[in-house]
Amino acid sequence: MERSLPNILVTGTPGTGKTTTSEMIAEAIGLEHVNVGDIVKSKQLHEGYLEEFDTHVLDEDKLLDELEEILKDGGKVVDFHTCEIFPERWFDLVLVLRADTSSLYDRMVKRGYNKRKIDENMECEIMQVVLETAHESYAPEIVVELPSNTVDDMESNVDRVKQWLEAWKANNSK
Repeated sequence: MERSLPNILVTGTPGTGKTTTSEMIAEAIGLEHVNVGDIVKSKQLHEGYLEEFDTHVLDEDKLLDELEEILKDGGKVVDFHTCEIFPERWFDLVLVLRADTSSLYDRMVKRGYNKRKIDENMECEIMQVVLETAHESYAPEIVVELPSNTVDDMESNVDRVKQWLEAWKANNSK
């Protein structure tokens, strides 16, 4: 897919800083932030709500149809907690944010997550579920694992993406 600007996916366990990092990246390099969770809720791209996990049941087909149009021209920083549902061709870079379990636990408690949701997400982070899924779903050279424990980590991650974008532009200029 020929694009004048890349699409970047920022993924990770809930609480790893995806939205904050995505907003920082988008602002720093002039791309548009796309919060998939917000789109799912606002456009009702779900099949109901799971009370025990405090989450919506995603309608993947509707979501993919919606995002296809949004992402086709590039220039997007997409933020979502899972990655395997998206076609590989959509993304030029996949960032998997990781956080220490103590930081992550505190963030989830602060958000008011129920115990089951916290336990499930903590287990996912410890078992590196999102990282492994990203490696299974995308070419190894586009998947990058980044620490996301502090504001300094986030700023460093933004700087790395700026450098990556310069290289991408140099390699993809017509």
